[in-house]
Amino acid sequence: MNQETKNAQYLINGQTSSGLSVLDRGLSYGDGVFRTLLVKAGLPHHWSLQYQKLAEDCQALNISCPSEDVLLQDIKALFDDPLDAVAKIIVTRGESARGYGYPADISANRIVIKSQIPAYPAINQTHGVSLHLCQLKLGLQPKLAGVKHLNRLENVLARAEWNDVKIADGLLLDTDGNVIECTMSNVFARFGKDLITPSLDECGVAGTARALIIKNAAQLNLSVKVESMSLDKLMQADEMIICNSLLGAWQVVNLNGQQWAKQKLDAQLREMLLN
Repeated sequence: MNQETKNAQYLINGQTSSGLSVLDRGLSYGDGVFRTLLVKAGLPHHWSLQYQKLAEDCQALNISCPSEDVLLQDIKALFDDPLDAVAKIIVTRGESARGYGYPADISANRIVIKSQIPAYPAINQTHGVSLHLCQLKLGLQPKLAGVKHLNRLENVLARAEWNDVKIADGLLLDTDGNVIECTMSNVFARFGKDLITPSLDECGVAGTARALIIKNAAQLNLSVKVESMSLDKLMQADEMIICNSLLGAWQVVNLNGQQWAKQKLDAQLREMLLN
């Protein structure tokens, strides 16, 4: 058990003593959604957007989303000290008998987990990161595209492809060869003043950090484009950035044998994401 797991605390439906049934559909089928976010001095960071994303993902799966007030009460109860930490919010469809079908009156379960902020190496910010080019290819499923659902086996298998601690993440392509994302982060590529992020119309996770960069990139005099991108095109980028709600933004300086000089966009984006 690692230190982060050892120190984790959680609430299930607002309670510390209750357990989750072995018949919960999140366990049986990955039937649910989740979000991971920073909590700074007891307050969830970028909460409005995080909750919007959670609600949209619940709606996409026709799962009843807990109210914003209920989740904020859980966070307030669990994050009762001034130290910054990480919240993982999970919403499952609920408990049902064996089988893919579920009753109309099924009741969703909510879980809020508190854990320590990961201790990322400082060199990731100062010198950039290396990526592994994953052999696993993401399957196409437009119905689930963009949704941060609980069935993340593709990410699990992709992450198992390397054990080199010098590799920060793995780049994932879809079965058509398009760049989609990394195992734990979204991708941006800068070409001059254009900042391109892959389209997630057929697969992938639409992260909150990605949404914030799309919304605010004009502050850096960058024009954002969301479009399909081949690996060959990505390798021609002036800069490549990966991002998520916990790490902020890192520049990729090594991928598939190609290297890029360290530049400054990742630092500018991290500053943007902190606000």
